[in-house]
Amino acid sequence: MTQTPTEFLERRRSHPPKTLTAPAPDREELTRLMTTALRVPDHGALEPWRLVVIGPETRAALADTVRAVARLRGMSAGDAEKAAFPYETSPLIVAVIESPAETGKFPPIEQTYSAGAACAALVNAALAAGWGAGWVTGWASHDFELMQGAIGLKEGERVVGMVHIGTASTTPPERPRPDIGAKVDWRE
Repeated sequence: MTQTPTEFLERRRSHPPKTLTAPAPDREELTRLMTTALRVPDHGALEPWRLVVIGPETRAALADTVRAVARLRGMSAGDAEKAAFPYETSPLIVAVIESPAETGKFPPIEQTYSAGAACAALVNAALAAGWGAGWVTGWASHDFELMQGAIGLKEGERVVGMVHIGTASTTPPERPRPDIGAKVDWRE
């Protein structure tokens, strides 16, 4: 069944990382998905984002680091495992990094919005191509020092999202959607 773009967007559902299995897109297909994803609104053509593809060795090391940092912070073993699990088991992770450009011309928040749009666009590109995908964060992705050491986060940057991509092992359950009547204020 062929879907129109609108039908796809009306039915799209993110996939939790724990439900993704191998295979994941190869380098060529992932490059195409990322190229598509970076066609986002970008006031001033500043390109205030960059992507880091987190490969298997880096994912394993990152999971170990997350566990260690969690223990140092006094988290329970269960919470440490929960935080490390997606990094250890996800078939593919793309970190979307907000990398702001120095400019006095455009409000900095617009660069943040563009980076968030890149996350959403990457998830949608992967889903439209038939992959399972989900955008997640969590305390570890917001820990600057942890991400600086693990994926090369630079001063002034932050992780906007970890986009997990792979083969969907289940159909995600539908969740309640916003009541459009409660979220829209018509001003005529």
